[in-house]
Amino acid sequence: MPADAKSSTDHQPISVVIVNYNAGPLLAECIHSTLPQVNEILVVDNASSDFSLELCAQRFSGEHKLKIIHNTANLGFAAACNIGAAQAVQPFVLFLNPDCILGEDSLQRMIQVLEKNAKAGMVGGLLINQDGTEQAGGRRAVPTPWRSFVRAFGLYRFSNYWPRLFFDFHLHKQPLPDGPLEVEAISGALMLVRREAMKNVGLWDEDYFLHCEDLDWCMRFRQKGWKILFVPDAPVVHHKGACSRSRPIFVEWHKHKGMMRFYHKFFRRQYPGVVMWLVAVGIWLRFIAVAFYYTARRAGRAIGVGRGQAPEQATG
Repeated sequence: MPADAKSSTDHQPISVVIVNYNAGPLLAECIHSTLPQVNEILVVDNASSDFSLELCAQRFSGEHKLKIIHNTANLGFAAACNIGAAQAVQPFVLFLNPDCILGEDSLQRMIQVLEKNAKAGMVGGLLINQDGTEQAGGRRAVPTPWRSFVRAFGLYRFSNYWPRLFFDFHLHKQPLPDGPLEVEAISGALMLVRREAMKNVGLWDEDYFLHCEDLDWCMRFRQKGWKILFVPDAPVVHHKGACSRSRPIFVEWHKHKGMMRFYHKFFRRQYPGVVMWLVAVGIWLRFIAVAFYYTARRAGRAIGVGRGQAPEQATG
């Protein structure tokens, strides 16, 4: 255990589940920031091929609070979360991405909020970039088909005139609230969940491989009457996308596939069939455009052309 971790006795009754897939040195940094604050860390590794686990073995040799669970194949994020949750023993479970670095008091603040609000099933903190700016996704409304249409075509720019019609589901550009705020959804990168609520709602939907499974879980929590709270004074640095940069088209395929499942599962009865058909067409046209972009960028690098910026994400 690191020397600074030994001095802390204020461990929270939390099991941390970290799903790892080729996170590199960030995994060890994530564990280092988390160990002093919790009683248990479960790293569920989805058959990583990099050196992330070797670094952890070297850095945390003999650490009794750390357990590594080895999957023989990449089972996807939701399935790995469920494997970790099944072995967790504490009354609260923190699902944490390996590219997240917890603030010193952030977890304590999050659990204070969760314990104070009996109707709260999960809480999330303030996801920030390395420069301290707030990231999109940490607090958001559910991206319904209409809201996603508004986002995709930039119609949210008219929200000052017609806020209800052209509402942007990303809330990070709004002023930070003074205290915990109920929201429709938080990011799966950082979810502190009450075990009682998890038993009531059910586990992560394993039919999602990557992306949208967090939105699905938030929807199901709210359907069961559990509140979801955003905690603005619990900052967590998120190195967003660090685990997916090596296979962008693979990630985008599963992201768009997850969007299809999410919309079909929750909105097919609320929207006319023709609308859902247009949503499906839009999703796959967008995937084709993104895949073409990444293919062209790879080809450009091969011949020495400069880099561009990735297209703006529709839901993430």
